[in-house]
Amino acid sequence: MWSCLPDMPSVIRTVAYFTDSQNFGGAEQVLLTFLAGLDRRRWRPVLIHHPAPELAVLLEEARRLDVELWPTSPMPEGLNGAARMPAFARLLRARRPAIFHAHLSWPRACKFGLFAAIAARVPAILATAHLFVEAPITRSIYLQQQLLFKGVDRYIAVSHEVARRLESAYHLPPRKTCVIPNGISLAAFDRPAQAALPADLFGAAQQPIVLTIARLHEQKGLNYLLEAAAQVPEAVFVLAGDGPERVNLEAQAWSLGLSQRVFFLGRRRDVPALLAACDVFVLPSLYEGMPLSILEAMAARKPVIATAIGGVDEVIVPGETGLLVPPRDPIALATAIRSLLSDRACAQHFAANGRARVEQYFAAEVMVRRAVEIYDELLNTSGVPRERR
Repeated sequence: MWSCLPDMPSVIRTVAYFTDSQNFGGAEQVLLTFLAGLDRRRWRPVLIHHPAPELAVLLEEARRLDVELWPTSPMPEGLNGAARMPAFARLLRARRPAIFHAHLSWPRACKFGLFAAIAARVPAILATAHLFVEAPITRSIYLQQQLLFKGVDRYIAVSHEVARRLESAYHLPPRKTCVIPNGISLAAFDRPAQAALPADLFGAAQQPIVLTIARLHEQKGLNYLLEAAAQVPEAVFVLAGDGPERVNLEAQAWSLGLSQRVFFLGRRRDVPALLAACDVFVLPSLYEGMPLSILEAMAARKPVIATAIGGVDEVIVPGETGLLVPPRDPIALATAIRSLLSDRACAQHFAANGRARVEQYFAAEVMVRRAVEIYDELLNTSGVPRERR
């Protein structure tokens, strides 16, 4: 655990972290960082979740951190979810957490969980918005969100882009929003390159390795990466992750004649080792909140190429810590990859600056400390009506 101030109050307060996600991705990894980072002399973290096979990694890691799990029935959109909300509110009322902190994988995630926390009169209610996804907003949806805005004390956006989009689309009051960038633990990425790793994974190729770690989803723009790979014959491309687009991407790689240079590893739990072995990291996303994979690559001292989109441009400083290219542009992407593979001095410069930037702005300790400051602020004003906090 990371230490906080030396003089701690004697009361240990419960922080109930809530997710309704059915998958393990960046938002869930950030949630784990909170579970690991809270000072147990002040806070008792618990994890509230719906049963889902894809959350096995999250639950396993939470148990390893000695975090109590509170499983609850799914509360999906619609009447079925609304009908289960009162039972969840009763659970919260009985267990009396001081903080309810929901992690939203899209703007309308965790809706009924948040309504239940409001009904249960949890003293402080927060929601972290990890991603803004374009979706139709009906009058009913808009009114529901306005009710939530009145009851939720603070919305934390992981980037200024997410905050801007929430305020624009849903008229989320700026006084209820703040930006806390995602943070990562740096220690795991302090390791030398493992020369044997590439051979273990895909043979004894001696070509440079271009690595992408991402969920295989349309959001990530990986079809454009494969088009770019066809223009960079001097490198092999490694994709770590799984998702609904895997079959389509494998078929595209085969049709482009890339079967000997593009490798699909599936979901991996040895991300630091993969990063240590690669030469360049690439993420060609079409939209993002603040991708952890880029922060991890920078922490591992790897040069990064990504798309010039909101959230990503708050991490990478073009020409200083990496390269940004237009989204959906495989020619620009291929040109950037080839430039870094051929200019090792430039690549090393980006790598060193990227590590320094992560240490300064995106360390896990910074993220957790800023969230805890909000916890304290809200608990100190818990007698003030929510709409005035």
